[in-house]
Amino acid sequence: MIVGFSIALIVFSLLLMLLVLMHKGKGGGLSDMFGGGMQSSVGGSSVAERNLDRITIVVGLCWFACIVVLGLLMKLK
Repeated sequence: MIVGFSIALIVFSLLLMLLVLMHKGKGGGLSDMFGGGMQSSVGGSSVAERNLDRITIVVGLCWFACIVVLGLLMKLK
């Protein structure tokens, strides 16, 4: 059971990294350094950005839940 949650945590971590990197930079900071500050005409629609936000929040909550469950399993072991 611990191995299963550990694998799920790794998958959620990688997915969360990917989703965060897909977000559009809101100006300034490190996103400008890597070309995120440039305006392009092929930007995503607001619906796609909102859906990306929702998916990121859900994956983040699943990631947090995996950490809590793994902590409880390790404590009770």
